[in-house]
Amino acid sequence: MNTTGKIFTLTTFGESHGKAIGGVVDGMPAGIDIDLDFIQQELNRRRPGQSSITTARNEADQVELLSGIFEGKSTGCPIGFIVRNQNQHSADYDNMRELFRPSHADYTYTLKYGLRDHRGGGRSSARITISRCVAGALAKLALKQLGIHITAYTSQVGNIVLDADYRHYDLTKTESNDVRCPDLQKAAQMIALIKQVKSEGDTIGGVITCVIKGCPAGLGEPEFGKLHAQLGAAMLSINAVKGFEYGDGFQAATQRGSKQNDIFMPNADAKSVGTQQPPITTLTNHSGGIQGGISNGQDIYFRVAFKPVATLLQQQETVDIHGEKTTLTARGRHDPCVLPRAVPIVEAMAAITILDAYLVYKSGKKDDFEF
Repeated sequence: MNTTGKIFTLTTFGESHGKAIGGVVDGMPAGIDIDLDFIQQELNRRRPGQSSITTARNEADQVELLSGIFEGKSTGCPIGFIVRNQNQHSADYDNMRELFRPSHADYTYTLKYGLRDHRGGGRSSARITISRCVAGALAKLALKQLGIHITAYTSQVGNIVLDADYRHYDLTKTESNDVRCPDLQKAAQMIALIKQVKSEGDTIGGVITCVIKGCPAGLGEPEFGKLHAQLGAAMLSINAVKGFEYGDGFQAATQRGSKQNDIFMPNADAKSVGTQQPPITTLTNHSGGIQGGISNGQDIYFRVAFKPVATLLQQQETVDIHGEKTTLTARGRHDPCVLPRAVPIVEAMAAITILDAYLVYKSGKKDDFEF
């Protein structure tokens, strides 16, 4: 399962310390303006070594687009791409060759395949999310022509939490700080906490919130292709993700239906000149823009929980490949908190999922694609 999507598909390849990370995007509609600077910018948001609270691995992560583009536009043919690895320190992992790192994929990969690439986690490394960011950038370029915009931000690190929902923040400030949090005061606290944890050789987790604006009603395919299920599967496929909730999520379990229901009402904006909004809207949006598994035209918002990075620069007890007890002190360059670099990955997976759902939705319509 190295491929995701039904119409807009991504197939990825590569390992953390291999020659390159890459992929093939198929199903990209023809005629989309391809902004190479934008694609590289999305990779720069994910790249290592971008601040004092991320891994020190220094990779340019320069993307090479190999096919599917002519004179600045997508041709409708497969888009192949690679990003070459240039700053591997494979020797940092020599002491892990015969050890199983706690909470890593080392043990399960060995059980499944009988062998594993111990250098940086091989295929299980978060470095392979480069391919997702390239495909996500391409999907964003297509969605932009549809007026669909996706923004994610760090809403929690450890016990430091943004108290209000996304509507209370200026999301344009998200990129103004290293932790990618729109609340500048909380951002400073988060950064201080990450630096403290890093100085102790430890790691910490948190939550990323994502908002999708401009998504039309009708996306999602019952029974087993519900839009929130597709988004959940996409997010849970990201390294270190432990939880997903959309709309009010688990908080809804504590409320009554009389408070939770989104009341329907006439949409006054639908009568404005030049708009294509539906004639009906909702008074609230506890449902997170999805009802019955289908988008209803409201903002789609969800939260993704990330565990602390499993690699600690502390001594840990473990076992070796023979089942004998031993200890491990990891070396190398690792993120003390994955959140800052995971923000663009969450956006990318959301863009891939929404574009694919839109293309599936349009494939069942008589009218032409509206790109």
